[in-house]
Amino acid sequence: MLNLPNFLASLRILLAPVMFWIILNPQIFTDNGFHISWNYYIASLLFVLASATDFFDGYIAREWNQMTMLGAILDPLADKMLTLAAFLGLMMIGEASAWAIYIIVVRELFITGLRTVAVSEGLTVKASWAGKIKTVAQMIAIGFLLMHWPLGTELLWLAVALTIYSCHLNTSEVADDMQCVGISGHRTIKKKI
Repeated sequence: MLNLPNFLASLRILLAPVMFWIILNPQIFTDNGFHISWNYYIASLLFVLASATDFFDGYIAREWNQMTMLGAILDPLADKMLTLAAFLGLMMIGEASAWAIYIIVVRELFITGLRTVAVSEGLTVKASWAGKIKTVAQMIAIGFLLMHWPLGTELLWLAVALTIYSCHLNTSEVADDMQCVGISGHRTIKKKI
């Protein structure tokens, strides 16, 4: 069902490759007589607008009771597409460490796989506070790196540390939740409340 929250997540998915293209093609501005900083401004503006939809789609879905299975799939997909488009673009133009981006990408793939296994075992895995803080730290680092502001690299490595920490917490929580207890031949999944 395409409600407003799902539309906003879809918009984020559409903005991600546009931002990626702008990051990788600064000549669209410089060849037309604009300073290279316009590339930074436009890419940053798209990133901020797309990031804002992340807050609003979740808020609207909860407040207006418009949570759907499609939204549960689109929202994390849109988040990953947006942040990875920014990080990969920044890495490709030499503004972000390849090692930092590698760690972030591996974490995202690992957690996605872990969530898939958890869902196949009947568990619902929701975003943790550590994951949300990690996402905010990544978004701040991306903003600083896109604008070529001081401390961008330091903020990126802080985001990497939070990425590793949230991965550890998520893995521990899912592992605890997936402990199985045999009850008359059936597997029962222990769920936290």
